[in-house]
Amino acid sequence: MVTYSYDHIHLRSREPMETARYFNKMFGAEIKESVQSDGQPRVDIDVNGLIIFIAQADEATPAGPVDPHLGLDHFGFRVDNLDAAAADLKSKGAEFSMEPKDLRPGLRIAFVRAPGDVRIELLERSG
Repeated sequence: MVTYSYDHIHLRSREPMETARYFNKMFGAEIKESVQSDGQPRVDIDVNGLIIFIAQADEATPAGPVDPHLGLDHFGFRVDNLDAAAADLKSKGAEFSMEPKDLRPGLRIAFVRAPGDVRIELLERSG
């Protein structure tokens, strides 16, 4: 049987370093400059083991689709206290597309919109 494990998420941005700085400010991401296999520069970030590659998108690259859409919709960060996380992110200027709410017993969620229209779900699981 083949075993699969997580390696990375790959984003495209018109301003990769600006996007990386956002993740650094909001989520404490470590910023690492890198080079892609095609020799082009890339910015990599590490959010507690979640590796995200941020590649330069040229002007011809189309904007992302309108929500909801098929394909990758968002990725999620688990937090111990959603209200505390939301307050922290708001104090740093984060834009919420969905305020914290109870989805069902034992699950509270919220959504943050990062640069490039990247949607990030925040989840608090209990019980």
